[in-house]
Amino acid sequence: MTGSDLLTGLAFVLIVEGLVYALAPSLVERLLEALRAMPPEMRQVLGLLTLTTGILLLWVAR
Repeated sequence: MTGSDLLTGLAFVLIVEGLVYALAPSLVERLLEALRAMPPEMRQVLGLLTLTTGILLLWVAR
């Protein structure tokens, strides 16, 4: 993995996030409210699941 790969990955994250905020700002508000309502432990598990999914997808893609 090179610095260029990292920049490409970061660019994709920013593009997807920008699209979500631009096209569905009310959805973002609802998701943030749902996250606030979750206990911290559940948010931690959700974060770990998201991280694991991302790593697995990267591994499959490579």
